[in-house]
Amino acid sequence: MISFSKRIFIALSLLCLSGLTHAQSQKIEEGFDYRVLPIPQPVETKGKVEVIEFFWYGCPHCYDFEPELSSWVKRQPKDIVFKRVPVAFRDDFMPHSQLFYTLESLGKGDALNEKVMYAMHKENKRLLTEAEIADWAASQGIDRNTFLATYRSFAVTSKARAAKQLTEAYRIDGVPTIVMQGKYVTSPSIAGTKAKAITVMDYLEEKIRKDKYK
Repeated sequence: MISFSKRIFIALSLLCLSGLTHAQSQKIEEGFDYRVLPIPQPVETKGKVEVIEFFWYGCPHCYDFEPELSSWVKRQPKDIVFKRVPVAFRDDFMPHSQLFYTLESLGKGDALNEKVMYAMHKENKRLLTEAEIADWAASQGIDRNTFLATYRSFAVTSKARAAKQLTEAYRIDGVPTIVMQGKYVTSPSIAGTKAKAITVMDYLEEKIRKDKYK
């Protein structure tokens, strides 16, 4: 018969082993949980942690990751610079990039980006033509003529083209993809899960700070 003290010792040992196993499972490794770009890209703001989400409105994985990502962004300190870059892997997706930059130009991005994704993934709206997009924008209370003028503007079309070039420079081949400080790349697919991707982002954030934002 095992004594009471012996049983306590065994229980504590198993608890410690369980904790160690969990800690090991959370180990973050380059090449497994994130990768480093062979050619780092310049960051726009010095002395900050730059975080870019490459995404596409029509991507179901981007829509699925949005709640966790938004929560992460909301709890970040002031040295985090977060921005989204729309990806158009095909030319017929360029209207979505223009939609993103139109909403941004009108000051409606934060309020309506998630609603665009909801419309596409829950209401089965494709929003691939100018007319469809303008109709949807009008349904959200945006003046149709103002929207179309902005959507067709040189500033918006230039930003959409620049986003496509940036996607190529960062070698983005899937979305959602997170790039930190112009060189560290992770995503739910790279890390394995949405939760692990967030953990990796926290890890890289601290790494960048320790490296003095390099």
